[in-house]
Amino acid sequence: MTEIRHRAAVLGKPISHSLSPVIHNTAYRAMGLNDWFYDSHEVDDHTLGDFIGELDPRWSGLSLTMPLKKAIMPMGEPSNRWAEKLGVANTAVFQWRGNSGTPDIKLYNTDVAGINLAITNAMRHDGRPVPNDIRGNGLVIGSGSTATSAIAAFSTLQIQHVTIAARHPEKAHALAPLAQTFGMSVDVIALGQVPEIVSGEQIVVSTLPSHAADSTAAGLSALRPGSVQGTLLDVVYDPRPTALMTIWKRLGGIAVGGEEMLLYQAIPQIAYMTGTDFDALPPTLDSTIRHALEEVL
Repeated sequence: MTEIRHRAAVLGKPISHSLSPVIHNTAYRAMGLNDWFYDSHEVDDHTLGDFIGELDPRWSGLSLTMPLKKAIMPMGEPSNRWAEKLGVANTAVFQWRGNSGTPDIKLYNTDVAGINLAITNAMRHDGRPVPNDIRGNGLVIGSGSTATSAIAAFSTLQIQHVTIAARHPEKAHALAPLAQTFGMSVDVIALGQVPEIVSGEQIVVSTLPSHAADSTAAGLSALRPGSVQGTLLDVVYDPRPTALMTIWKRLGGIAVGGEEMLLYQAIPQIAYMTGTDFDALPPTLDSTIRHALEEVL
């Protein structure tokens, strides 16, 4: 049995259904990193510091999911554009000094790239041309940390107007200044108003947890086929497809599940944690990981 010399993991709460261990361990095998291992640990914002404090120099990095993407920020140094600008990170990379002590922690946000690639690749797969910029309107459903990354991803697609739909619209107003820094105009609406505006949306990202968007899906069911033309990314991958994805496709749009975002945000994580140049990653790594995901979904 190969000795494990390098470790990484995904942290969050809940975490039991995470597909990240499948993704990362598949990548390690494809890269010949047989002494690497990746698993999951249920950790919340109150226990995150204690968890990191107990790690040793075998640990190379962590993936962070709900509710830790903001909680990790005071513990490390933002090290790419999106972690610095958004104050949200889903990746922590450790740099150890010797064999003991606390590591220096570099923080990255790879969610923005994951959202962009999940959307644009879904459009290409459907045979729709993807312009250099999509422009038009975007809709974000939800107002948490992933919604922050979705707004940033919209900026990479040159979306000009963003609507934020949330269960608590008063909280969603806090995201408006971020969108405005990217030159987007902003509206904030309640979830129940989504059916009134979806026909004009080029890109929609639902950042709500599993089943939380089911009521929105039910509201869309009254619309006629052909009512939507845009592309939906639902960051949930359990159940698969979600109720929102099912109705979106029925209405005429493209719908892609959260496993695609998870795949594309994980590939740069793997590069950062293993210290591998992006150009040195196996060229078929995405298809290898996607095949592994299909086997477990």
